[in-house]
Amino acid sequence: MEPSSDIGRLIEIMAALRTPGTGCPWDLEQDFASIVPFTIEEAYEVADAVARGDKVDLKDELGDLLLQVVYHAQMAQEEGSFAFPDVVEAITKKLIRRHPHVFSDARDLTPAQVKALWHGIKAQEKAEKARARAAAGLPEKTEDKGVLAGVPHNLPALTRAWKLQAKASTVGFDWNDAKLVLAKVREETAEIEEALASGDKAHVKEEIGDLLFVLANLARHVDAEPEGCLQAANAKFERRFRGIEAALEAQGRTVRDATLDEMEALWQAVKRAETVKHGEPLSRMGEGQG
Repeated sequence: MEPSSDIGRLIEIMAALRTPGTGCPWDLEQDFASIVPFTIEEAYEVADAVARGDKVDLKDELGDLLLQVVYHAQMAQEEGSFAFPDVVEAITKKLIRRHPHVFSDARDLTPAQVKALWHGIKAQEKAEKARARAAAGLPEKTEDKGVLAGVPHNLPALTRAWKLQAKASTVGFDWNDAKLVLAKVREETAEIEEALASGDKAHVKEEIGDLLFVLANLARHVDAEPEGCLQAANAKFERRFRGIEAALEAQGRTVRDATLDEMEALWQAVKRAETVKHGEPLSRMGEGQG
């Protein structure tokens, strides 16, 4: 079988991989649940390629992500639920339906009017989907009810916390000042100290979760996506730690040969060498990046 730029060839290859007797044993034993982690991983790899500005990797990663869609569609076709063309039809219908200001008569709308129209159309879609589920004999999705409906459970926890609190804010359940959220952060930090003093590990974990939840809300109040904030912090830590490793390597040593004080000194040297916009307090390695 030859490669091709035709989506039909990709679908044929996926079907061949899933053909009993002649297909790939690994592919044949997979199901929707077992493939989900790969689907999520591929989406992250697309995001990573975009963040790095690597268009060569982006092309490949988009292909890997497309394969995940084809894989799920193939398994659905095998059980008689739907097929790849149904997936394409569903998204094209949705795009046309949600953009009447582009594809029909609702022209010359302001951004605010487009947003209001979008929410109205989504509400109609939700009602139609509920009717379709009822007609198919499927149970009602209780998570689709209420103010917090529509926030996927499989989102990264920080992102989900951010979205849940954004939903709650639409009905006024929110602080009106970021400084009030910061005060809550201090309160949660104090509660972690109390939990640590008690020696109750379960309580410590609970309080750390509360702190992370409030920090996600603080990020929302300053229009900063919390997952992005943490990714930037991860990148900064990695960059500086690799700087320590490079400095020690120049001395013919490794981090395993260095003391904590030596690594701390190198950490501070790396910081001073960086061009930073904001001053940062000195810290021990185990106490934060600083």
